[in-house]
Amino acid sequence: MHNLYYILTVLMVCLSVSPKLLAQEGAKSIEGLVVDTIGMGLKGVSVRLSSTADTIVVTTNANGFYRINKIKGEHISVTYSMLGHQIVKKTFPANRFIDQIFAPKVTLHPQANLIPEVRVMKYIPIVNKGDTIQFNMKAFSFPERSLLEEALKNIPGFQVLRDGTLFYNGQIITQVQVDGRKFFGGDVQTATRNLPAEFVKQIEVINDYGVASTEKGIKNNEPEKIININLEDNKKKITFGQGTLGGGTRERYLGSLGINKFNDGQEISVVGSLNNTNTSLFAFGSPNGAGGRATSLGEFGDYADQSDGLNKLGSVGVSFSDNWGKDIQISGGYNYQSRHNLTEGNSLLTSSYSNFKIHKKEDYSTTTLDNYHKLFFEINSKFKNQDIFKIKPTITYNRTFVDNNKYTTRQNYRVSESGEQKDSSVNSTPTAEVLMFYSKYFKKPGRKLVGDFRFNFQTIGKDERVTESYVIYDTTSVNPSISMFEQEQIVDARNDLNTIKSSVSYVEPFFKHSLLEVSYDIDITDIEARRMVRKEPFEIIDSLGVEYAYQFRSFKTGLNYQYEPNNRFRVNLGFAVQPLSLDGKVKGDSATYNYSNVNLIPTTNVRYKVNDELDLQFSYLGKNNQPNFLHISPVRDNSNSRNIIVGNPALKAEFYNKISTSLRKFVTNRGQYFETSFAYTFINNKIVSTKKSVSKESTIQETSFENTNGYYDVRWNYLFNTPFINDNFQLDLNGDVEYYNNLSFIDTKKSTTRQLLFNQNLQFRYNWNEYFESVFNTNYFLNRAIYELPYRNKIAAHSFLLSLGGKGYISNKFVLGAEMSQRFYNGYVSELSDVNPTIINTYLEYTFMKNNLALLRLQCFDLLDQNKNVGVLTEYAGNDVFESRNNRLGRYLMLTLNIRLQSYPNKK
Repeated sequence: MHNLYYILTVLMVCLSVSPKLLAQEGAKSIEGLVVDTIGMGLKGVSVRLSSTADTIVVTTNANGFYRINKIKGEHISVTYSMLGHQIVKKTFPANRFIDQIFAPKVTLHPQANLIPEVRVMKYIPIVNKGDTIQFNMKAFSFPERSLLEEALKNIPGFQVLRDGTLFYNGQIITQVQVDGRKFFGGDVQTATRNLPAEFVKQIEVINDYGVASTEKGIKNNEPEKIININLEDNKKKITFGQGTLGGGTRERYLGSLGINKFNDGQEISVVGSLNNTNTSLFAFGSPNGAGGRATSLGEFGDYADQSDGLNKLGSVGVSFSDNWGKDIQISGGYNYQSRHNLTEGNSLLTSSYSNFKIHKKEDYSTTTLDNYHKLFFEINSKFKNQDIFKIKPTITYNRTFVDNNKYTTRQNYRVSESGEQKDSSVNSTPTAEVLMFYSKYFKKPGRKLVGDFRFNFQTIGKDERVTESYVIYDTTSVNPSISMFEQEQIVDARNDLNTIKSSVSYVEPFFKHSLLEVSYDIDITDIEARRMVRKEPFEIIDSLGVEYAYQFRSFKTGLNYQYEPNNRFRVNLGFAVQPLSLDGKVKGDSATYNYSNVNLIPTTNVRYKVNDELDLQFSYLGKNNQPNFLHISPVRDNSNSRNIIVGNPALKAEFYNKISTSLRKFVTNRGQYFETSFAYTFINNKIVSTKKSVSKESTIQETSFENTNGYYDVRWNYLFNTPFINDNFQLDLNGDVEYYNNLSFIDTKKSTTRQLLFNQNLQFRYNWNEYFESVFNTNYFLNRAIYELPYRNKIAAHSFLLSLGGKGYISNKFVLGAEMSQRFYNGYVSELSDVNPTIINTYLEYTFMKNNLALLRLQCFDLLDQNKNVGVLTEYAGNDVFESRNNRLGRYLMLTLNIRLQSYPNKK
């Protein structure tokens, strides 16, 4: 009985305390103090607790105190660590009856032992340096044997069109340098399609303000985008090259050769190419036989060939650079390009007037043979007194043969005509240009005297023979009539153009962080034009001949102030006074044409770098645009009897005003980039066309030119690129909107054409390690126009593109690739754009020989043979709506062999 009483008592006690024990187990805590060797509390010590059910990390406060709550497990272990101190570890026994543990004071001693050095190599992919963005190539992965062009396609922000045109974040790259020197005269494609990606250490995208602005230290002009290619240290002394040979169906062929030698500052390159596959000029060594010149970034992702007609292209070039001592660098070269083009197509042109329209339908065939020579040389020297002198003479000669055959029908009200027009011409343009630059060094920092001098001499010659033959059906009278019109003209035209542009600037430091510039600019253009028109055998038509002298003179005095207290903020404020004059006189005529004016030109540029990743910019720019000779020639040009052109020698120079702003955001740790810009442009004394019809019973129109006010345009664009999910996925978005308030005169009445261009692009790229690459593109383009005269009319043309490309690495030797694009047209004249082409290209590559130096490629371009129907163009101007479609390169199969060669100097 006594034992039973004892057992019941124990059970009651256990039941009464068990809830409390459970509560204690779920609410344990530990607290304590961490101090240094002199007893002061240590802030920021990492206290890490681990148990059978917990892993908790806290840090000590400013007094060295810490507390850890809600400890559920047993076997508690606490580790105390801080950089530069020894690690201390404590354990605490678990007691179900204790819910709060007071840990003894812990003292951390400085670390007395040296930790062995561990090197971790990590390359930062992108470094933003303001006007320079640097890409470290080792941070990106590229397929083995890639040329630089292929590698750039995998770097965020770069876009490469089919013809090799290179863009960065929507802006075209205009020039290339290798290790700070121009490579092959700055030709972009020669560098990107010659240099192996493995040779490149870094790519720098630079906002280039020009040598004058750089030397002055004042950046108040619009920069160009250029790239500088920094080679690997062990690739600065190397000879490398490659050759390609290919043949295919439909008599397609491709051959190219490039040899380059780099010797630590000394460079020489010899390149050549011959093909009829529309491969871009100076795009050498590429085994890709397909290619062409795209018109804009809106064509990015379209696998169609963008070149009109069938082309035979040939190029050869030699380039060199070297050092003459320590202070003089020289470079130069010679380029020759030949292009033979055959374009066949048809067009529709509708010219609307108040109570009638003139419809023109044309089938045409144009043959062009263009030969271009360029010889250039450049000396850059830095004297012992730190003065800088540069001189660059350039000589070019362009000779073009053009042969046009057109079959035309026109209809107007009750008059129609049909017939042929043939014209053949020889155009020659020799040009000589000399650029000189001098910068005077002063001991006082920031003080500069800079001179920039440019001289250009050019002769444009044209010998043309034009014949027209039309049958005219006239139903305006009671008795319809049929008549013939025939005309033949032989035109001999010569234009001598001499231009002098010089600028002298003196820059003086002005207070702290400020520069003050005084500048004087001279712009003088002289034109002497002669035009003689005759009929066979040698009958001169005096009324159509002209000998005209024209001179444009501008003398601008400017003052510019720049304040740049740090690398985050820069402001430029400028003001210039520009007297200008235009004078013209016809030989044998007492009448002269004069115009003079004084322009007051303010300029502003403000840049604010909010932080290392965000900057804002605002600018205003004003300048003059002078009329060209076509605008001012005071003689009727009726070589096209149905479209007579009459110049206006009393034209004034346009005054161009542009206000723009931009925002750039670079999120480095995420690899993201966003940019948007807005620009508003208005032009005073805008040169516009004035057009009239001779009569509504005629198909003859006459065009002249005059000045007017009211023109403006608005442009907005954006771009955004970012990794998506992980680094294997890349998303690129870009788009732009352009609105033009165009002006013209129709039958002496002022007309406005409001045109909206909307373009949106998306690219999604996926790379699965080194095994598979794919890219998806889509593009939407809208061309919408509303014109008021002779009546209000709306026109809208749309195009939509979907494309997908990919390649897989079957093994170390084989690569299989395919690409497809589908474009849809809507709103165009159905007769010209009744096709929605599907373009499919495929290829198979096999690499062999030691180090995979040889590549054999079998490809099919335009598998469905639909590229030949793609060349659709639409334009709206004044009262004209023009649409055309030209032939392009069609389907072919091609087998190419590409061999790379490279050698390194012998190691001593």
